[in-house]
Amino acid sequence: MDQKPTITEDVVAEQRDIDFRMRIEIRDIGIPPRPAILAEIDREMAKEDPDFGVLAKLIGSDVALAAGLIKTTNSPFFGFSKKVRTVHEAMLVLGLKVVIRTIAGLALQNIFPYVPSLERFWDASATTADASGWLALGLKGKCVVRPSDAYTFALFRDCGIPVLLIPFPEYSAVLQQANNEEILSFTAIEDRMLSINHALVGGELASSWLLPSDICVGIRHHHDADALSGKNTELIPDTARQLIAIAQVAEYLTQDETGQNTGREWGKMGEACLDILRLSHEDLALILDEYRTAKSRGNL
Repeated sequence: MDQKPTITEDVVAEQRDIDFRMRIEIRDIGIPPRPAILAEIDREMAKEDPDFGVLAKLIGSDVALAAGLIKTTNSPFFGFSKKVRTVHEAMLVLGLKVVIRTIAGLALQNIFPYVPSLERFWDASATTADASGWLALGLKGKCVVRPSDAYTFALFRDCGIPVLLIPFPEYSAVLQQANNEEILSFTAIEDRMLSINHALVGGELASSWLLPSDICVGIRHHHDADALSGKNTELIPDTARQLIAIAQVAEYLTQDETGQNTGREWGKMGEACLDILRLSHEDLALILDEYRTAKSRGNL
């Protein structure tokens, strides 16, 4: 009887070699260092008995981060019946691990103050992140992804884009071509024109900022159709595939709700994303109606 073909050890080794060489190139480009406040929070969390008062003071010392944490905690996808008013309350209801990921996401855009014309990029990332958390909450029972992880993943998914805009002035033109490509993957166009892509850069940033491994792997493969179809299951776990699928569906919801062009990526990966989340096209239509209603009522 014929055996089912699998990815050979040589192929896996070759992929690891490519990843290693890519990391050298990424290091040369320069990954923004992990914010100092995250390191300080980590040091306190590493203690046998972390002091919530010290942690609240650390986070509260940055007004923007503190306000963002409270706002995120009160987001609909967490589903808390009572609104939190302080950083200390946010830590109590979220837990320390979720807090540090939330702070990482909030700090992300602050490290790119000199990259021009990124307002729409950050707005789109935040909107997709909100929709991802909302979607993950509604898909309980169909996937294992927690709303907080879906939110964090969507915030960091495209973080490699602003990193590449700094050393490559021509990257804006690359992005435009990749967005208009109908057949090849988004990252294939980047690799062809720059010999590097935002998914690998973003995955490296997420890893250096100590985000969970499934989020990092998901970022590296979020334009990989083979990973979504299950052909590269040795390289990407199911949780990472679900994170990718949720963010892609969330992006579809936000673009459709605002009347924007849903872009080429949905045509390349939409069916696989629906399969991963066990959703039919009828389910998607219902979810879109629910999303529009939530937006119109100000619940998102």
